[in-house]
Amino acid sequence: MADPTNLAVSAHGLGKTFGKGANAVHALRGVDLEVPYGELVMLVGPSGCGKTTLISILAGILDRDRGEASDCSVLGVDPQHMRGSSRTRWRGQNVGFVFQQFNLIPAITAAENVAVPLLLQGKSRRAAIATAEAQLERVGLADKRNRHPTELSGGQQQRVAIARALVHEPRFVVCDEPTSSLDADNGQIVMQLFAEIAVAGDRALVVVTHDTRIFHFADRIVRMNDGRVIDVRRQTADRTAHINEHQS
Repeated sequence: MADPTNLAVSAHGLGKTFGKGANAVHALRGVDLEVPYGELVMLVGPSGCGKTTLISILAGILDRDRGEASDCSVLGVDPQHMRGSSRTRWRGQNVGFVFQQFNLIPAITAAENVAVPLLLQGKSRRAAIATAEAQLERVGLADKRNRHPTELSGGQQQRVAIARALVHEPRFVVCDEPTSSLDADNGQIVMQLFAEIAVAGDRALVVVTHDTRIFHFADRIVRMNDGRVIDVRRQTADRTAHINEHQS
C-alpha cells in the first residue's frame, strides 16, 4: 500500500448501480484504486466493465453508491461530499476530463473551445485565447485555431478536446480513450504531453484505453472486468526517453 500522503486518489469499496430490481446494472462492484501523485495509470479491460463509470466518479461527475465500506479521496477531498457550485468549482480548478465523444461546442472555434476552462476561471478573453492557442500548438493544431469543430477531422477534434482538458493545468486528469481517433504518430504526441504532466510531483493521470500502442507510457496498468479490479501491474514507464526524444 502506498503512503497515504502521496496519493492523488485513494478509493475503496466503490460501487455503482444503474436502475433497480430486475433492470439493475451493477457497473462497479467494490473497486479499490490508489493513484500516487506523479503517476500515469491506465485502466484496461473489456467494454462495459466499468472503466468509464469509475473515472466519472473520481472526477466528480457521477456519485458512487452509498455504503459504509465505501470511501473516496481525490486530491485530498471526497467529491461526493461537495454539492452544487462547490463541486463544479473544484472540478473546474483541479480536473481535466477528456471525453470519448469530444463534447466540443460547434458554434465556436477550436481556440475558443480550448479557452473555455480558463474563461470559466475568470481569465480575460485575450489571455485565455492566447493560452489556448499555445496549447493547440502543443498538439499540432496551431493552423486550425480558427476552424470550427465541423471543419475538423475526428482526430483533430480529439486533439482539441485534449488541449481543452490540459489548458488550465489541472492536477488530476482523467481520459476516456484519448487516442482512439488518432493515428500512431499523433497518439504518441498526445501521450508525450500526458507524460510530461504525469512526471510533475503534484499531479496524476488516469487513462481508460484499449490502445496497446501506448501501454509503455503507464506507471501501472489496472485491469478491470465485470465491475471489479482483477489485477494491478506495476511497470517502469519509459516516459523520460520519449519526452527527451520529443524535445530534442
